[in-house]
Amino acid sequence: MGKTIIERLAEFSAKADIARLPANVIEECKRDILDSIGCALAGMEHPKGRIGIEAGRRLGGTGGSATIIGTGDKSTPHGAAFANGEMINALDADSVLLPGHVSPYVLPGAFASAEVHQRSGSDLIAAVAVSHEISCRLGAAMSGYRDTKDGTAAHTSVVGYSSTVFGATASAAKLKGLAVDRLANALGIAAATAPVNSQRAWFMHTPTATIKYQMAGALTNAALSAADMGDLGHRGDLQMLDDEEFGYPRFIGTARWSPELLTTGLGEEWRFPAFQMFKPYPHCRVMHAPLDILIDLVAQHNIRVEEIEGITSYGEGWAYELPCFTNHEITELHDAQFCFAHGLAVAAHRIPPGRQWQDPSVVFDPSVMTLMHRVKLETHPTYFQSISADITSRPSRVEIRARGQTFAAEKHFPKGTPSADPQTYMTTEELVCKFRTFVDGLLPVATIDKVLDSVLHLEQVDDFGKLMRLLARQQEK
Repeated sequence: MGKTIIERLAEFSAKADIARLPANVIEECKRDILDSIGCALAGMEHPKGRIGIEAGRRLGGTGGSATIIGTGDKSTPHGAAFANGEMINALDADSVLLPGHVSPYVLPGAFASAEVHQRSGSDLIAAVAVSHEISCRLGAAMSGYRDTKDGTAAHTSVVGYSSTVFGATASAAKLKGLAVDRLANALGIAAATAPVNSQRAWFMHTPTATIKYQMAGALTNAALSAADMGDLGHRGDLQMLDDEEFGYPRFIGTARWSPELLTTGLGEEWRFPAFQMFKPYPHCRVMHAPLDILIDLVAQHNIRVEEIEGITSYGEGWAYELPCFTNHEITELHDAQFCFAHGLAVAAHRIPPGRQWQDPSVVFDPSVMTLMHRVKLETHPTYFQSISADITSRPSRVEIRARGQTFAAEKHFPKGTPSADPQTYMTTEELVCKFRTFVDGLLPVATIDKVLDSVLHLEQVDDFGKLMRLLARQQEK
């Protein structure tokens, strides 16, 4: 009998080493680590971030050895990972990778494990590569919210990011030093204890739940618990990913299961760098192409807010009718992250993208709220054909009616997307600029410079805990 899928994933995870990683994989890991740290720091004062920090403290106390980013607190790995996951995702400015968001689920456990076990930056990079590759492959193998069939949306009743528990468990277990057999058991345990995929309910109900599509903190803890139990000798079910009748594909609820995508070329072909996207704006990725267009039109034609009679955005058909995105009742800060009309209204006010986009003074600004009600959403006429051909495509068009005329433009790939157009790629220099903008005033300039240097040269860091200690406490400039 051949090895199960879980056993092959465990073997891949244990063997991954920075010496064998392609340069672009190493680079993407460092870029995502940097971006996620910036998002965490920027999300500290957001209600989701503040609550995440307090929940992490309650869960793990404040006498541990893992850093809660941006605070003076050390907690257990479970406590720190819970808090850091919630902070990374607080502003919804974190990166996007199949099956959707990955970083807030897989990085916090890796950060805590690397710090507690005094792993090097090279060790962390290898673990992050594993977590991202496994997550990307599972996302491609399962039902997704952007699936199409016969030229239209293929709505499935169950979608979500629960499958990131495998990548999160693999990276934490690798950094704990688990042997292949125990790592495989940890993955089997993760499969049996993975959170449910509740994202479809989040799409359909308003007001939207603050946990969003999947609570990051909770999933980090499921993964860390699985790694701990595997380490202690618990047996996991190694057949979970092979058994389509009773195993993970059945009980997690995916309507599509392509297991060959999990193992074909595993360890030789790294797929995640081609799909990893970064977000210039703290807003749902669905609206990033329209935001790019609107910002360019407003600047190019010097359009003032008071001149705007109306805005029509043509974009992602699967999302433009869902209650979570079309709801105009902004009662909490996080509502603004997903109200498409509100995001366009904020951008029209020429407010530089950053954590200020979700400051109460901006979110509830009467001028923003008024303009929000002048925004209309329509499905782009070629949307479904475009994503059927290329899942990273997001064809969009924006029309601004002002001064008695219509200003319009189109694009297919938002900024931050690897594509045939080099202009859509978010360079490392641009990510550094985003980082500086997001953390401005939260750390001293000298500390920001040290963090940037450490992450961009992470393979030279002998103890990742040194970097986490730089992020341990807010200080005055």
